[in-house]
Amino acid sequence: MRLARVTLIWAALAAAICVPIAAAAASPLLAWRDPVYILASFAGIIALGLVLVQPLLIGGYLPGLSAYRGRRAHHWIGGVLAVAVVIHVAGLWITSPPDMIDALLLSSPTPFSPFGVIAMWAIFAVALLAALRRRLGLRARTWRIVHVPLAVVIVAGSVVHATLVEGAMETVSKAALCVLVLGATMKVMADLRVWRKRATLRDRTDVGASSAQ
Repeated sequence: MRLARVTLIWAALAAAICVPIAAAAASPLLAWRDPVYILASFAGIIALGLVLVQPLLIGGYLPGLSAYRGRRAHHWIGGVLAVAVVIHVAGLWITSPPDMIDALLLSSPTPFSPFGVIAMWAIFAVALLAALRRRLGLRARTWRIVHVPLAVVIVAGSVVHATLVEGAMETVSKAALCVLVLGATMKVMADLRVWRKRATLRDRTDVGASSAQ
């Protein structure tokens, strides 16, 4: 029973990520696109899938991974996410430099561009801070204060960006992936808030018991 549940969870995650990729690969819109554009597009789709994996890892929702392994995987996948975004942006830059300049300057007429650019800078900020965390001496509480708002920006910006883009991604699978990203993020934020409250209450109880003694 447990093995079946574990298999089902991992299969569902794989389907949530792979189905949109497969649907995009079958899109007729790619027929006249050059390889660099296609690579950039799929790097963006993969990045959105990784945004789904991140809260699942940090929340401990993926069976078979210890808390330590989940955090380590979260760290490394964050790096892979940043690389995917770099490939996405670089490919689009090679394909159309003027459009990317407008997007980076937040002056693009396309409504999806600002959301993608904001999410991109938030991803780079998290990756840089994670790499320099020890040097900066960021404690766990300080790291959460910085990381959580940036994570919210990443998720919101990525989902809005993907939703507004009318490209190779198939509509239904894209919408399902976006809903899962939002749901997973809200779930882990709610759970972590509950865990912190329990920890705070437990600490206060321990302090009260020590004072009484």
